[in-house]
Amino acid sequence: MERVYNFSAGPSILPQEVLEKAQKELLSYADSGMSVMELSHRSKLFTEVIEKAEQDLRELMAIPDNYQVLFLQGGATLQFSMVPLNLMRNGKAGFVNTGSWSKKAIQEAEKFGMVEVIASSEDRGFHYIPNLDEVEIDSGYDYIHITTNNTIEGTAFSDIPDTGDVPLVADMSSNILSEAIDVSKFGIIYAGAQKNIGPAGLTIVIIREDLIGHAKADCPIMLDYKTHHESNSLYNTPPTFGIYMASLVFEWLKNLGGIKEMERRNREKAQLLYDYLDESDFFTTPVEKASRSLMNIPFVTPSKELDASFIEEAKAVGLETLKGHRSVGGMRASIYNAMPVEGVELLVDVMRKFAEKNQNSAVEVEKGR
Repeated sequence: MERVYNFSAGPSILPQEVLEKAQKELLSYADSGMSVMELSHRSKLFTEVIEKAEQDLRELMAIPDNYQVLFLQGGATLQFSMVPLNLMRNGKAGFVNTGSWSKKAIQEAEKFGMVEVIASSEDRGFHYIPNLDEVEIDSGYDYIHITTNNTIEGTAFSDIPDTGDVPLVADMSSNILSEAIDVSKFGIIYAGAQKNIGPAGLTIVIIREDLIGHAKADCPIMLDYKTHHESNSLYNTPPTFGIYMASLVFEWLKNLGGIKEMERRNREKAQLLYDYLDESDFFTTPVEKASRSLMNIPFVTPSKELDASFIEEAKAVGLETLKGHRSVGGMRASIYNAMPVEGVELLVDVMRKFAEKNQNSAVEVEKGR
């Protein structure tokens, strides 16, 4: 069966080369006679897999030596609890509210201490990233939390805020590895794997060493970063297949030329779609230009009926999972690292033809308002 262009926000598209290599090694990994899914997590073969995954990620992101890389489970959502359980020593944290996932992180952190929203974009429907330059950071905060890319709303931080001595914690689930970042600006970076890293089930945590070992005595052992640091992410059986797939993705990225090359490709893809949206009088995006995401691009036609018709026509030519999140409707193109530029080119071509064909319907909708 021919592959489609999968624009899903997650679980999302994976590089074809990675899938083909995993397929080739599925029945017998490294001539072991066993699938990687059957290997003991304490075997020599799997030790090589997890160590290579960490080393390649360190190289790709230029992770400083005083940061630890942890391979965990529970998705980014579990980190909404794990971060405050480990970092809330004074019982107060600051959050920037930029959308649905920020709100969930806030709600969870409130169970463990005082949460103050230091900036929010809710006043304009989360269509922009608030300017933090004039926000005074209270030195009493245990940490400041941001969501660097908002998958549902289609916004992203273009500049990382300076929080001084207060650790900056980032949910980077939907834009990790998509562009170059300075890891040293963060106390913790966490990311669910199912966008740019691999299959669902694996969570990556990059944590500065001085933030490990401060969980309260009653913190569950599996939610204590120290547990996973001291056991090299092998306290219990980790998501072995997810780690193996992540390792293949990291290798693929390195072979492409690393994150700088990936960022160049991502900017090219995003520019193709944004340029068309800016010139179109049929399709529009609600996101303010300065806050646009490279990874998730929401857009709409003049009516819900036309939205539904477009989604069906796109699906018919192999453009899958373009329906927007249920909370906002419309369409959303998630163009993660593995989406080839040809997928975006085809999407723009289909959008252009659909707009030309339905221009009269759009005029009628406008007259009826």
